[in-house]
Amino acid sequence: MNTNFLHLTIELTVGFMALILVTKILGKTQITQLTPFYFISALILGELLGNAIYDKEIGLKYVLYALTLWATLIFAIELLTQKFKGTRSLLEGKPSIVIRDGYIDFQELKKNRLDINQLQILLRKKDVFSVREVAYAILESDGSVSVMKKSMYDSTTKQDINAAPKPVFLPTTVISDGEILYDNLAEAGYSEDWLRSELNNLGIVNVKQVFYAEWLEGDSLFINSYR
Repeated sequence: MNTNFLHLTIELTVGFMALILVTKILGKTQITQLTPFYFISALILGELLGNAIYDKEIGLKYVLYALTLWATLIFAIELLTQKFKGTRSLLEGKPSIVIRDGYIDFQELKKNRLDINQLQILLRKKDVFSVREVAYAILESDGSVSVMKKSMYDSTTKQDINAAPKPVFLPTTVISDGEILYDNLAEAGYSEDWLRSELNNLGIVNVKQVFYAEWLEGDSLFINSYR
């Protein structure tokens, strides 16, 4: 076998085994809780290993040294965050309540660089297709959203309530970031005049006051003003 191939095979094998060992030592945190800190650490660790393997001037001992040093630093950070609670928010991030008592917290979304479309995507991944169903939504430090539904929207089976099935409709976003979404409004079968009339009935004279609004067939217009 060519010397270069043999050298690469040995380094890849040792590097692979070393990564498994590092993962075992550090636990499952880097896999299950991909916070910004752990995301960066994973990228750097992969870069260190890749450069060490493919750089001919770097030997096997440097590969192992790089992995050992990086694992030591991560382990030290783990101990630091366990011992000093004040460092957790800095290094691991902290949850943010983006929907509070049924209302979207615009300031929290802005602080976390999250727009309403991204929030809707995260909610749909939790099988929540309408903001009106949500009592509280918490943006976790790993970027996922935890949802607490309003009591009236808690999951119940038809066997529990012994009721006939009803047609299901998708909610339609008609106002986003203070702007009317005319295409969505037309798709729902309503006009701008109807929407403005509905807003006036709720005491809202300017669309710019509304951060988010959605229409759901068979239900009322859901309004979330800037707060």
